[in-house]
Amino acid sequence: MGINASNGNGNGKSGKRLSGSAFGHRRRMNGVVSEMNVVPLVDVVLVLLIIFMLTAHVMEFGLEVEVPRVRTVRNTSEELPIVTLSKAGEVYLNEKPVNINELAASVRTQFPNDEAVYIRADKSVVWEALAQVVSALGDSKLNVRLVTQPLDETPRRR
Repeated sequence: MGINASNGNGNGKSGKRLSGSAFGHRRRMNGVVSEMNVVPLVDVVLVLLIIFMLTAHVMEFGLEVEVPRVRTVRNTSEELPIVTLSKAGEVYLNEKPVNINELAASVRTQFPNDEAVYIRADKSVVWEALAQVVSALGDSKLNVRLVTQPLDETPRRR
């Protein structure tokens, strides 16, 4: 709500003229303010920051693979290379695409000290593709371990 303090003539000046003193020279306040109002910008940035902080722990990055669910799952904390088979049958070594013919050699060169490999395959992968990967890794004398999910746990979405 605005308040007009003028005398009604529309120019914002009062009817009296002061003269002879320091008040004789009046400044006109009709200039345009050339400063940017940053309050709305700060409000939007803070809201986006809060939204990001609340949703950051939910977001997981990587290949989307829904592993099969089984009754018993052995927990392990061993750090091994992970070979992933996607729904479309693509083969990845630690989330980097790799040719199935070069898979064993890639594992041996990138992880020379490891004798075992985790295989994480989507539950809808054709059995033949999984058998080919297991065969290729077995031929190079790598111990193959399959990644599964317990029955009582709900599948996580990525």
